[in-house]
Amino acid sequence: MIIESFSPQDTYDIGYKLGSKTVKGQVYCINGDLGVGKTVFTQGFAKGMGVSEPVNSPTFTIIQEYEGEDMPFYHFDVYRIGDVIEMEEIGYEDYFYGEGVCLIEWAELIDEILPGKRTTVNIRKNLNKGYDYREIEILQN
Repeated sequence: MIIESFSPQDTYDIGYKLGSKTVKGQVYCINGDLGVGKTVFTQGFAKGMGVSEPVNSPTFTIIQEYEGEDMPFYHFDVYRIGDVIEMEEIGYEDYFYGEGVCLIEWAELIDEILPGKRTTVNIRKNLNKGYDYREIEILQN
């Protein structure tokens, strides 16, 4: 499925709708270039899950944990990860296969350890359609 976004608010709203439909154990992989709106999407996603506190990219900590309305929300940013051994050190399997929902920014960098069953969200710019335009592709694996 491909959804068009024409503003950061659209991107936030798309994330919100997806986040409001989550169930325990789901893993979402978010891919896209720097500045494409991954964090805006994630903020909407978290709000859709009922997370009340501010959500920012956990670039320097790899993971941030939040309490959603019905389950925990685990927000990963693996942009600065050196290799998957760092993921093993933080116990990624407990998160990926646990009782919460995981959202992983830059997920393509750790593809070899991602669960087979996941939702992939690719966010792309198309400057021919405007500065704020985004194409958001949602794939079920």
